[in-house]
Formats: sequence, structure tokens, C-alpha cells
Amino acid sequence: MAGVQSLQPRLISSFLGNHSIRSTQPLIHLFRFDLGRRHVSMQLSRTFSGLTNLLFNRRNEDEIIDGKRKRLRPGNVSPRRPVPDHITKPPYVDSFKAPGISSGLEIHDKKGIECMRASGRLAAKVREYAGTLVKPGVTTDEIDEAVHNMIIENGAYPSPLGYGGFPKSVCTSVNECICHGIPDSRPLEDGDIINIDVTVYLNGYHGDTSATFFCGNVDEKAKKLVEVTKESLDKAISICGPGVEYKKIGKIIHDLADKHRYGVVRQFVGHGVGSVFHADPVVLHFRNNEAGRMVLNQTFTIEPMLTIGSRNPVMWDDNWTVVTEDASLSAQFEHTILITKDGAEILTNC
Repeated sequence: MAGVQSLQPRLISSFLGNHSIRSTQPLIHLFRFDLGRRHVSMQLSRTFSGLTNLLFNRRNEDEIIDGKRKRLRPGNVSPRRPVPDHITKPPYVDSFKAPGISSGLEIHDKKGIECMRASGRLAAKVREYAGTLVKPGVTTDEIDEAVHNMIIENGAYPSPLGYGGFPKSVCTSVNECICHGIPDSRPLEDGDIINIDVTVYLNGYHGDTSATFFCGNVDEKAKKLVEVTKESLDKAISICGPGVEYKKIGKIIHDLADKHRYGVVRQFVGHGVGSVFHADPVVLHFRNNEAGRMVLNQTFTIEPMLTIGSRNPVMWDDNWTVVTEDASLSAQFEHTILITKDGAEILTNC
């Protein structure tokens, strides 16, 4: 948990699970806003919408959604995978406390930029390799094992492992899972969509990326959601550059989502990334009037999450997995970008 000032609002980062953190950017759009104190409480709990018991009790666990797929439910989680002693680990590992968003921008020198490029390239390669494993019958735990081994073999640490107690090396979010799905024993099924969120810690720097993949024969409704979500990320990156307001990112994503009548998840944000996993700036993916402009040689993520139905999240009892309250599909894409004099360089391309 990071604190800058006691009266600053709380946000949920794209990888902060059920933990409150503080940001230097006031957010006046969400939930319980106290005008006098300029405070917004956004701690997400598994009773967020009051629907957890309704959605996940025994009588609904085999409910069929859209006449095709079963509502997602937890599988068995295997033991935490070991990491060799020679692999450099981030400071938060084994603390079981999410450090939250670190205040202040990290502006990279030449060495830092090269390190960010290296971690970004590795993250992208791991993401694409993981995507090749997406087939009916493959479990998300098997994907986690492959991701874990590839990262270790390349001399890096899987950043999610041990972050705030997260038990696995990658996030695998299937169908209605918005984000932070824990890999488990559930086999992927024909027609599923799955977001695979990879972060690596290499030579002291994090590279963070995700993509949504198709499993077998995916229907047109799901394909369109995934394609539009990818387009929203591409459009957002295209307008980035020194001096550009961060709020333009939210507007361009939200405008495209509205055009297709998709929801934009608001509770999870992009973030600065570098030697620290989560840092300023907080990047909102919806329309907003927040202050702040992009700075040369900074790095941050953009990671929109769009939904076909409700954009409201419900958290499972594992305190990580977040799903749409109506079990409608959700898709996400993410890149780490570097602000350059010419615009933005995508660091998480292969």
C-alpha cells in the first residue's frame, strides 16, 4: 500500500487485487465522493455488487450463459512453483502485501530505456508463446507452468508470483473474467476466449503486457468484442506523445466502446511501470477530466477492458478473480509504451 497524502483518493490498479492504494490523481467520478475532502473510496470487495452468493452458489454453478457456455467457476489451484535462487526477485516477493502504486513518475535514462526494451521484448515473446498453447482441453494451470518455465529459462522473474500473495506466475482470465484470473485445473473449452496477462522482471525492470486469444471455434459476437478491444488499445497508443493529456486515452477508448455499445470497466487502470511494478501515472480508460500530461522517456501501460454486457465487477472469494456481474464476456489487451520525441514506442511487441 502506497500513501502520498492522507486525503488522496484510492484506485484499483490493473494488478492490485482486493487491496486499497493511493494515487496522486484525484478521481471524482466513482462511488463515494466527499466534496469537502476530495476523497473517493474504491476498495473492491467480493461483496462489491451484492451478487456473489447469488452468482456462485451451488444451484447456479452449472448455469448456461447465452445458451452455449457454462458460467465460469473455480478449479483446483496447484502449489506455488519454485524459482531458482539465482533469479533476481522484486522486493515485494514473499511480503504478501501489495505495495500499491508508487508516487512520482519514473523518467528513464539511456540504460533504463534499454532495460525496459529488453523486459518488454521478453514479456511479448512469453505472451505469444502462451497464446500458442490455447487449445480445447488445455488447462490454465498448464499455461502457467509453461509461462513460468520460459520466464525462468530467460533469467527473469514472473512478476505476478507473490505479488500481494498472488499464487501464480501469470493471469489467465477466461470468458466473463475481467482480470486477475488465477490459473487452475479448468480445461479450456471450444469457443472460450482467454486473456493472458504476462509480466516479467528482468535486470531490475518490469515488462507488462496482455492479449486475448481465441480457443477453437469462437462465435462472431466474441470475435467482435476482442477485435474492438484490440482496436481501442491501438487507437489510444496512436495519440500518445510528449505533452499529450492522459485523459485523451480514456476518451478515445470510451468513444470506440460507445460506438459498439460495449461497457468500459472503470475500476481497473493502466499505470506507470519500470523498476517498480505499479507507479504513477494512473491511466484511466474511460472519459475523465483528470489533469496530467505525458513526459518524454516515461513508460506506462494502457490496458482497456471492454464488456458485452454489464461493466460492473464481482470478486470471487480468492480475493483476485474479477468477473462481470451478469457473466457477459469481457476482453482486454495491454502494452507497455515508452514516450519518445516522435510519439510512443510499443515495448511489448515481438
